Amino acid sequence: MIPGFATPEGTKTFSEKFLSKNYNKFQSLSLSNVGIGTYLGEPDSQTDLMVKDAVKKSIMSGINVIDTAINYRAQKSERSIGQALSELISDNSVTRDELFICTKNGYVTNDGDIKEDFMQYIMRELGKPGIVKEGDISSGYHCMTIPYLEDQLERSLKNLNLECIDLMYLHNAVEGHPEMSKSQFLENLKKVFEFYELKRKEGKIRFYGLATWECFRANPDNPMFLSLEDVVKLAQEVGGPEHGFRFIQLPFNLHFDQALLLKNQTVNGSQNSILESAIELGIGVFTSVPLMQGRLLEWAKSKPVFSTSSPSVGLLQFIRSTPGVLAPLIGQKSSTHVDENLEVMKISAMEKSEFDEFVTKLVS
Repeated sequence: MIPGFATPEGTKTFSEKFLSKNYNKFQSLSLSNVGIGTYLGEPDSQTDLMVKDAVKKSIMSGINVIDTAINYRAQKSERSIGQALSELISDNSVTRDELFICTKNGYVTNDGDIKEDFMQYIMRELGKPGIVKEGDISSGYHCMTIPYLEDQLERSLKNLNLECIDLMYLHNAVEGHPEMSKSQFLENLKKVFEFYELKRKEGKIRFYGLATWECFRANPDNPMFLSLEDVVKLAQEVGGPEHGFRFIQLPFNLHFDQALLLKNQTVNGSQNSILESAIELGIGVFTSVPLMQGRLLEWAKSKPVFSTSSPSVGLLQFIRSTPGVLAPLIGQKSSTHVDENLEVMKISAMEKSEFDEFVTKLVS
């Protein structure tokens, strides 16, 4: 198991290797303003190799934010990352303290390396040992009970070959439990935060957060809506002022624009967007689906504002330059896509005035 975790000194050293401004300082860490995601792909050996190589190439191009989840490719994305990290560290290309590794637990998953029916696997691995019991798993195949999350954390550590994970997200918890009342959800969430704080003390995670799809982009009258201020207060109640709830993840791109434009959150009595609220509450925001899994690329080609760069670079440039965004997480496996997307690391993010001018041109 690889010891250590991301540190201010290590991540600063990493950023200085690339002599660029493409790093945001948050929680004293220097984090690349583009991260690599590992969601898509078949759970096969060919994809394992592609993901491993894409992670290695991304890191050696200046990216030190790596994002995954235990259910991505049925645990095999975590294992591909673990292999990539082991190889880079063993040949002294990087050190553990330079990299910020994020994963997510909550969704029920099988194991892509075990050829077994999904439900047979769940019953054998989780049901018979009593890790989950009847009623624990929601209709959306999500579970947020402590025995389950503890089991999944241990599996993630083993998959990633790490002694400590920098950021553990509870994965789509609101969306995964549509039948649960908000009061019950918050009661359960408090237990999860207590569990995460315990694991911080044990040195198995450094920070925790919520990876979401809808809840922070919904209107307050939507049953899926979640108040970021309420969640931060819950974390403060559990962990005090030094609590570990410091990050969220949500979709944001030129189609999913609610994070920037929708004033759906209330902080200290004022109506804000989720990005504005995150800034005020001291929460870092990573964003998913920057290219809508490629569907925005053709649209971007028709916009003159993107004419000076490739569509993917233009889209990533917009997102990473948006105030309140730490980094978009770009899913990439093929060497060609890695090369194309990482052209964005050769230029600096836009200043506020440039960003405002870019948005004006975009909507005109």
